[in-house]
Amino acid sequence: MIGGKVLVVDDERDIRELVEMVLESAGYDVVTADSGEAAVRVIADEKPGLVLLDVILPGMSGLELCRRLKHDPVTRSIKVVLFTALGTEVDMMLGKGDKADGYLSKPFSNKVLIEKVGRLLGG
Repeated sequence: MIGGKVLVVDDERDIRELVEMVLESAGYDVVTADSGEAAVRVIADEKPGLVLLDVILPGMSGLELCRRLKHDPVTRSIKVVLFTALGTEVDMMLGKGDKADGYLSKPFSNKVLIEKVGRLLGG
């Protein structure tokens, strides 16, 4: 069952730790991964309700992971929010059925992060 757990995927440890701290202080259960490949394993084990996903990752990009999640019937319902400095250009890189559920432009405020997660997880 997919619930209120949040997976933070970013190759920059400082960003992962900051987002984890902010979301845990807001009451969310947070797990992290430093690559797309690691995220696939964490998703299988942890069943997060939402994935905060950096677009630029070593190996499998955030865009590719988003596509995989949205095409797999098992993971399709997981909400995906892309961290990006690219803005709307990301929309052009994803097909209609591949779209993320939201975007956060880097840098983002803690308040905006918590509001976005709460809105998508129904909290």
